[in-house]
Amino acid sequence: MKRFRVVLLLALVAALGLSALAQAQVTLSYRFWDINQAPAMEAIARAFEEKNPGVKVEIEVIPWGQYWTNLETAATGRNLPDIFWLNAPNFELYAGNGMLLPIDDRLAKSDLISIDDYPAALAAIYNHRGKQYGIPKDMDTIGLWYNTELFDAAGIAYPDENWTWDDLVAAAKALTDEANQVWGIAAELNLQSGFGNTVHQAGGYIINEDRTKTGIAEPEGIAGLKFWTDLIHVHKVSPSMAQMTDTEPVSLFESGRVAMYFTGSWNAIRFANNEYTKDRVDVAVLPKGKERAVIIHGLSNVIAANTKHPEEAWKFVEFLGSREAMEIQAKTGTVIPAYMALQDSWVTSIPQFNLKAFMDQLDYAVPYPASVRAGHWQQLLVDCLIPAWSGEISIEDAARDAEAQIQEVLASEKR
Repeated sequence: MKRFRVVLLLALVAALGLSALAQAQVTLSYRFWDINQAPAMEAIARAFEEKNPGVKVEIEVIPWGQYWTNLETAATGRNLPDIFWLNAPNFELYAGNGMLLPIDDRLAKSDLISIDDYPAALAAIYNHRGKQYGIPKDMDTIGLWYNTELFDAAGIAYPDENWTWDDLVAAAKALTDEANQVWGIAAELNLQSGFGNTVHQAGGYIINEDRTKTGIAEPEGIAGLKFWTDLIHVHKVSPSMAQMTDTEPVSLFESGRVAMYFTGSWNAIRFANNEYTKDRVDVAVLPKGKERAVIIHGLSNVIAANTKHPEEAWKFVEFLGSREAMEIQAKTGTVIPAYMALQDSWVTSIPQFNLKAFMDQLDYAVPYPASVRAGHWQQLLVDCLIPAWSGEISIEDAARDAEAQIQEVLASEKR
């Protein structure tokens, strides 16, 4: 009987121990959209779990096409994942509606990371009304990609840090070969990789810092837009809007039919894997307008305001922003790590390209323009500009139409 009591007591102790262990186990949900980055994110999660044995991270990959609808549904039902990715166009919507956990106090006490570890213009994207809500995960800027084979054939020196808008136009004219349907540059209608940069280079802005006004129809804004429409209609060195609608500009560049192309660091891996471009193209900093400027963007890891595990969620976000986690991410070569001390690892990941050009522009980078309803007004902006890109109306008229519609949206955000 005595032995039975001892065995029973040991069994109860073991059961209580298992129960306590089960209660101590915290499961965090981590949601993002890029399946190509899933292996790196899995590796980071497992490294975090090893350091935090009481916490398990469950990865949820939702494809881009469904991600935002899925996230909106979760937010409406107050069932957001504990940690998830946000980008600039959608950040203000979630931060402005109290759906994200501010992290300033925790960040100030961290021994692992500092907000100074990341480019200031990038960190600023995820700051709402003086409060920090996100830790940058990765970053991208825009470069002037060019076809070295076409430049060599035309006897033109490659673009460099001294190039201006005038240099670009002159080179584009020399590179354009109408008979063979080769254009000097593709004047793509794109805010992030195209006119957003030139509007700032002209001394203008897309929206002001307090998100109450657009500068798209101001003289500087029009100058930044006109740079592109002139390439099509005045200088005739770009495919038409119709041609770029039929065949994407990036595809024209990849087939040698366009000699120069403004696009982001995210396409480096694509060009490195493309049989034509892998040894025929390179990249330089953007040419200078009235001043230097480049759009910077990047994703951020954020925490749901109503997470049941705020401390554990913070620990994971803190780790995601750390040097160790960023090193795991950088090895893939798919994105530039936001952690500035590790960006050289990405620069050397594709040695045939001058990827340093993207880093060389950080000192004059400007944040991607965004507000609560950024997705809405950005689409209106593009819709207003299409007729000007097509040559149906003047860029001045298009800019004024865009200004009126954007102002209405910005005003609605303050109501």
